[in-house]
Amino acid sequence: MKLGDFHKTKHFFWLILKLTIVIACAYFIYLRLTTNSSFSSSQLWETLRLQNLLSFNNLLILIGFSLANWLLEIKKWQTLVSSIESISFVEATKQSLSSLTTSLITPNRIGEYGAKILYFKPAVRSKILLLNLFGNLSQLLTTLVFGSLGFIYLNSATNRFGNYQYSLYISFGIAILVGISYFYLVTKQPLYKGKTFKDLTFFIKEIPKKILSLSLFLAVFRFLVFSHQFVFLLAIFDYQIPYWIAISSISLMYLVASLIPMLSLFDALLKGSVALAIFSQFSDNEVGVLMITLLMWLLNFAIPSVFGSYFVLTFKIKK
Repeated sequence: MKLGDFHKTKHFFWLILKLTIVIACAYFIYLRLTTNSSFSSSQLWETLRLQNLLSFNNLLILIGFSLANWLLEIKKWQTLVSSIESISFVEATKQSLSSLTTSLITPNRIGEYGAKILYFKPAVRSKILLLNLFGNLSQLLTTLVFGSLGFIYLNSATNRFGNYQYSLYISFGIAILVGISYFYLVTKQPLYKGKTFKDLTFFIKEIPKKILSLSLFLAVFRFLVFSHQFVFLLAIFDYQIPYWIAISSISLMYLVASLIPMLSLFDALLKGSVALAIFSQFSDNEVGVLMITLLMWLLNFAIPSVFGSYFVLTFKIKK
């Protein structure tokens, strides 16, 4: 095969791959909107109309929450990458949104790692992978801390869990032990060209403390943003739940969802089922909880992934 033919074949392959990713994501979003057995689309729109969710003020606030959520995530990624090389906020936006689009159709959002490293030269890709891993772990740590505090508060401030209190403590302890055991087992497993989780600890020591502190602060701020977006939706759907009960329940929901291994394809379904289990202790409005989790998924994953599709299509691999 001639060199020119090889390059044409390679470009054609990348075009097919990018189109496949975009089409698969579009089909996935379509399925999530049309195959939910809990309620019909007509019932959804009727409920939204009655709850005045589609009013200009409510839409503006919800979109503002989602924009803040992703601006913080993009800024966090730009901050982390600055420890290796300087990239613009626009470039960080391309990388973050295109990796989101790719991650939606891969197990445990592994596609996010593969998508981001392709934006950089091969010499620094292992470091980029470790930076992305640290960014995700910082968000997971934030969820773990807030979720644990929320769990403790719910059990001390209410008796809604009744006889299930001790079993919840036991289940929570088992989940933590499983997470620690899993982390210990995978520390010796290769991630990319021999890099392991153990390498992450050595790599973090080389990153300036100012960058690490800022990225952790952005992770905490981001958690507060999307959790309060959930609180705002609860208020729209007339959930009569005290603020601290609501925010603690939301934190616990994200904690449980993050500890359960799940394909990204079923992430919205997982959060919906966990939310039902928790909020059913305080309200009988199960349809409302499912609608809120679906809206959260639409606002923070589906719609941003549509914009990310453009960056996937226009992506050019680094030589």
